[in-house]
Amino acid sequence: MPFAPGPVSGSIADAVSFFRLSCGRWRSQRSSHHLLHRRAEAGGSFIEVVELAAADPLLIKVAELHGQDPAGLVGGCRVRWSGSMAWDKAGEAHEGESVFGLIPTDERGREGLLLRDRGYAETAPVAGRFAMDERDALLLTTSYETMSSLERFSFAGPDVRLRTSTVEGLSNTASFCIETRIHPGGEGAATPAAAAADVRLVVSPLGW
Repeated sequence: MPFAPGPVSGSIADAVSFFRLSCGRWRSQRSSHHLLHRRAEAGGSFIEVVELAAADPLLIKVAELHGQDPAGLVGGCRVRWSGSMAWDKAGEAHEGESVFGLIPTDERGREGLLLRDRGYAETAPVAGRFAMDERDALLLTTSYETMSSLERFSFAGPDVRLRTSTVEGLSNTASFCIETRIHPGGEGAATPAAAAADVRLVVSPLGW
């Protein structure tokens, strides 16, 4: 069903509901701390999240790519991102898109497998895990060949989402991000590339 922005009231029943609340366009402001270099980097990104039904061919393809039964899918999304980092060289940009599929492993749909057609730290297909905590925040954990990541997403309101993330491995970073929803016709309603070029932001290397 099409996503209609509304208030976040009461509990968020399951991960699919959390994804639906995350659909739309977001402007992200981020502070990343590079532990190895002992330096902080500020910036942000433009993110667009579109809901995909469980029977969508894109999700079925992702499930088959990971050797999972597509019948276990409950939904997912397609994410596009575009941004720039404070340490970028002239002309360097960060943009792309990925497909996420959810396969719960519990009856409540609050934990399970998160399948992607490509990772963020690495571009190969990657499978992680999702779980919702007692405060209805969404936790995503992903293990790559050279690193692992943990992200926590939570809503501070219908149009404000908070994100914390840590990366351990060859690159050790800790980040905090505030994301605000861009309503149709409002500020930033242009294309992702135009919005990113306008605000000179940093893209999240991991999440959606």
